[in-house]
Amino acid sequence: MQDLNHIQNLYFIGIGGIGMSALARYFNANGRNVAGYDKAPSPLTRSLEAEGVKVNYVDEVKEIPKEFMAKESTLIVYTPAIPKDHKQNRYFLENSFEIQKRAVVLGMITKGIFTLAVAGTHGKTTTTAILGHLLKETGAKVTAFLGGISEDIQSNLILNGNEVMVVEADEFDRSFLNLSPNIAAITSMDADHLDIYGTAEELTKSFKDFAALVQENGTLFLQSELELPGITLGINDDSDYTAINIKIKDGAYHFDLKTPTSILRDLQCNLPGKHNLQNAITALAMAIHYGSPTGELAGALYSFKGVKRRFSYRIKTDKLVLIDDYAHHPTEISAVHQAVREMHPGKKVMTIFQPHLYSRTRDFADDFAESLSKFNKIRLLDIYPAREIPVEGITSEWLLGKIKNQDKKLVNRDQLSEEIKNAGCEIVVMMGAGDIGEMVLEVEKMLKDEN
Repeated sequence: MQDLNHIQNLYFIGIGGIGMSALARYFNANGRNVAGYDKAPSPLTRSLEAEGVKVNYVDEVKEIPKEFMAKESTLIVYTPAIPKDHKQNRYFLENSFEIQKRAVVLGMITKGIFTLAVAGTHGKTTTTAILGHLLKETGAKVTAFLGGISEDIQSNLILNGNEVMVVEADEFDRSFLNLSPNIAAITSMDADHLDIYGTAEELTKSFKDFAALVQENGTLFLQSELELPGITLGINDDSDYTAINIKIKDGAYHFDLKTPTSILRDLQCNLPGKHNLQNAITALAMAIHYGSPTGELAGALYSFKGVKRRFSYRIKTDKLVLIDDYAHHPTEISAVHQAVREMHPGKKVMTIFQPHLYSRTRDFADDFAESLSKFNKIRLLDIYPAREIPVEGITSEWLLGKIKNQDKKLVNRDQLSEEIKNAGCEIVVMMGAGDIGEMVLEVEKMLKDEN
């Protein structure tokens, strides 16, 4: 953190974001003054405030605490998602404050510290969380920045020392190119963020640039189907690290892990879905390469509880199972479907899906329609715009028309509990990266209150 030694105050614009809040927590825990802006209160901002971080929700310069006006000792951290006309951000720009993107600051923190990084369009959050947990539970003095809330610590930051760091390497806006990891993995390279990259080829190029960056000084792990040089990971194949002797028992995977030099036996992954088994294999391989004691890894993996909104069971009774998942890309939706069918065979499944971003809905409409059509019943919410303005003709109704399954319709927030009660499905999956996560909590409460 030598580049930040002169900084005493850090002000985060968009402090409620999952990556931003982890950074804010880190600096706050390390004795810096931390404050920030976000557009609305959330569980994340409330938890930051409980930890002593000042958060304001009105985009006015007068809301910035006085001590953060000291230019020579203050760093402004922002995300590319902040609009150009943001008043506080504009003030800092016009007054020549030191301003850096979140990804650059993360790169500064990890500089000079042994770092493990997980990249990929899918799977990186869960893999990073498993990896941080494995290192912590096997005695490493680790700090881990997570892209989700770990159920084990109810936080997106593991603080267990600073000899090694684990980070999620985000491809959005080419952020991961600011890192210099010693060990890294790429979980997937499916097309996404085409509003930033323009084409799938450009996205692939950025992953290749990241791979080259890693291989200059470190070791790269990757899924066996990715056409890049590195140590391969797989399931029941000839990869360098592969899961074998896989069985499903009581909703968990039991397996052995074949490595280049040995076999780790009697491992258990309690997260549903083959994608999560792959995530566990990736984390195990990275931990082994780092030097974690292999005899302790089985117990560490068994104790991992998961990440919030990654196949999270909100209700699990004989009559109804309600699952919450962050899936917002066709590949992720298909992975959730596979996990549901594998863990709950023969059950009728309804999905409630909130599309995220007009551009993503437009770019992958046919793939969304195909993946959603696999469920028995489909209910669509309006598109969550996030950072975007509406795109003419791109609506949930337009997407609904592409879905082949005829048991489909548009719904609004107020209809969700009634739809679930009338669906006649034993399994309900609510998916999306917008505010559907808050809706899940409302639905859960209403359904529990009625039963």
